Amino acid sequence: MPATAFRIAIIGAGPGGLVCAAILQRYGVPVTVFERDLGPTRGGPGGPLCLRAGTGLAALRAAGLERAFRAAARPAGQEVRLLDRTGAVLHRDRPAPGPEADRPEIDRSTLRRLLVAALAPGTVRWASHLRTLHPLGGGRHRAVFDDGGTAAFDLVVGADGTWSRVRPLLSDAEPHYCGVTFVEAGLDDVDVRHPQAARLVGRGTMMALSGGRGLIARRDGRGRIRLYAAFRGSQDWARGAGVRTTDTEAVRAALLAGFAGWHASLLALLGEGDGGFASHPLFALPVPHAWPHTPGLTLLGDAAHLMAPLSGPGVDLALADGCALARNLVEAHTWQTDPDQAVRAYEVALFPRAGTAARAAAHDLDAALPPDAPRRSHRPFRRREPHPHLP
Repeated sequence: MPATAFRIAIIGAGPGGLVCAAILQRYGVPVTVFERDLGPTRGGPGGPLCLRAGTGLAALRAAGLERAFRAAARPAGQEVRLLDRTGAVLHRDRPAPGPEADRPEIDRSTLRRLLVAALAPGTVRWASHLRTLHPLGGGRHRAVFDDGGTAAFDLVVGADGTWSRVRPLLSDAEPHYCGVTFVEAGLDDVDVRHPQAARLVGRGTMMALSGGRGLIARRDGRGRIRLYAAFRGSQDWARGAGVRTTDTEAVRAALLAGFAGWHASLLALLGEGDGGFASHPLFALPVPHAWPHTPGLTLLGDAAHLMAPLSGPGVDLALADGCALARNLVEAHTWQTDPDQAVRAYEVALFPRAGTAARAAAHDLDAALPPDAPRRSHRPFRRREPHPHLP
C-alpha cells in the first residue's frame, strides 16, 4: 500500500503520542492525533519533568526539538536526600557531573505546547474522545468518537494513558490499585515564605520514609516545593477518615494525625502547604504486560506499561516508545516495506524493556513503602533515578 494511503491515528496527545507524530511528520509520514482535551494548554497532572539524555532527550532530538526544549527548560537540582521520621539524614546523593546528570526540567504543559507547535496545523484533533473501535478486516479499524465523528485507519496507536480505550482490543489486563495513595500539596516561593522547608528539602528531592508511610518533597526551578504524603491504605482513604478532599483543613488534620510522631520539621511541610490537596491513588498494569500482535493496533506509554511512579521512568519511557515506533514506521515508509512488520518489531523490543522497568518500579514502591510495615520498615530502598517520577 502506498505510504500516503496508509492512515495512522494516534489516540492521545501526551508526550509519547506527540513525539511519535512529530517524528513521523518530519519524515513525510501522514498521521492524525486525537485528544479529548479542548486544547494544548493542559499538560496533564503532576510536576515538572526531568528527561534523561538516553531516552526522553534522545526522542526530542530525533524529532528535531532538542534546541527548542533546552530553550524552554530550566536547570533542576539533582541532589536527593533520604531521611527517617526523626529528620535524620540517612543518605545524600549528589550525582557526579556528566551526561546523565544533565537533566533540565520542563513543565508538562510547556512540553505539550512545544510538541504541538512542531506539528502541521490540524494534526491534533482536539475535543475528540474515542468511544469505540470496530475491526473492518485486513488490520483496518473504524474509530467512533463522542462527537459522532467516525474514520477508518490502517493503524491505531493507543497513547491514551491509564484507562486506554484501545488497550481492551489487545489485552484483558486492567490497571489495579497498588495499595498506595499520594496526596499532593505545594509550598510556593519557598526561600522567602518557607525557609525552613527550603533548607530541609535542599536543591533537589527529599524523601522521608518509615513504616509504610513517606513524605516526598521535590523542589522545582521556580522556587516551589511539591509535597506528596504517601501511605498504604484504601484508595477511598478520605471517606474512611470522614473528610472531603475539597476540605483543605480537614485533609490537613487527617494527614497530620496519620504522621503523628514524625519530626516537627517534617510535619511542618504538611502544616505550611499553600492551597489545597489533591489525591492520587497509584495504579499499575500487571507485570509483565504484553499482548499478541494484532495487525492495525498497538500501544505506547502508560497505555502499554502503566507502573508505579516512585522510580518508574514514566514520561521518559513514553517518549522512547513514541520515538521507537515512529522510527520503525519511517523505515517502512522509506523502503516501502510492510508497516505491520515495523509495528511487530517495535513490540518485540518494547515488551522486555517495559517489563524490566515495571518490575523495578514495583520493587522500589514496596521497598520504600513496605506492605507489611512496620516489620519491614527498614528494608533498604535503592533509588534508581535522581528524581522520583511523581504523579
